[in-house]
Amino acid sequence: MRLDVWQELYRNLTPGVQPDQQSFAVDLGGQQILLPIRVLPEGDRAVVSLILNQASFRVLDLIADVLAERLAPLAPDVVVAVPTLGLPLAEAVARRLGHSRLVPLGYSRKFWYDEALSLPLSSITTPGGGKRLYVDPHMLPLLKNRRVLVVDDVLSSGASMRTVLALLDRAGIRPMAVGAAMLQGERWVEAVPDRVIGAFATPILTRRCDGWQTLG
Repeated sequence: MRLDVWQELYRNLTPGVQPDQQSFAVDLGGQQILLPIRVLPEGDRAVVSLILNQASFRVLDLIADVLAERLAPLAPDVVVAVPTLGLPLAEAVARRLGHSRLVPLGYSRKFWYDEALSLPLSSITTPGGGKRLYVDPHMLPLLKNRRVLVVDDVLSSGASMRTVLALLDRAGIRPMAVGAAMLQGERWVEAVPDRVIGAFATPILTRRCDGWQTLG
């Protein structure tokens, strides 16, 4: 198992599945980052993984630079951060956009929260749910009548982002765009109809006799 993934920046890697069949390289403006391939439970398919709070600061900074540059033309007024792995990216992007703060969503219920401003959450990594997503009612004045940008780490099935958008809709907030570090496969497309901008995209992989190949 490789431990050097999402740690270094390279300039000599060919994007795609690497010869070791354990890692996948993506290109970001002429520099590459190396990501691990994680085999799905059925064994014949795999995804490219990104866990931002395990990434080096150099990798996080490059992803934030690329994503913020792509989002800047939208001129968002405020960034909403999706917990948990979206928080470091959202902060980095907000800073690069010249913002002085962001609005984080959360899983922890404070006593002043309104249960009506929460929804149960499930995702590809937590299919059984068990979590609730909350928005602090005191933060809503920062979002009303503003150009709101939602930032998360990865869009995969789109289930968690669909919940985020539904929660904001309950509060009368319609984001103008969603930003993510990685767009994984294409399942998220149907679940997230809003404008989506990613730093990079990765395919779903299928096992062939000669190694991992792009599905389809």
